[in-house]
Amino acid sequence: MNELNEKLLQEVLSLPSHLRTILIDKLIESLNIPIQKEIDDLWAEEAEKRVSDINSGKVKAISGEKVFEEIQSRFKK
Repeated sequence: MNELNEKLLQEVLSLPSHLRTILIDKLIESLNIPIQKEIDDLWAEEAEKRVSDINSGKVKAISGEKVFEEIQSRFKK
């Protein structure tokens, strides 16, 4: 970190916690990281797609019991 960045960091760290929190929120927003609602929406879409795939016969559901039986049989070898 160069001198200017170090000075900026020290100034930011000296701010009251509520102002640092606001700054953190703004910095995170600037990274364009998906927010929780966007993540939840994407998971909802994926769940709907999977249900549709099962209902259409595109994929076949396997019971949890069967999945664990197959896993155990692979590791017993």
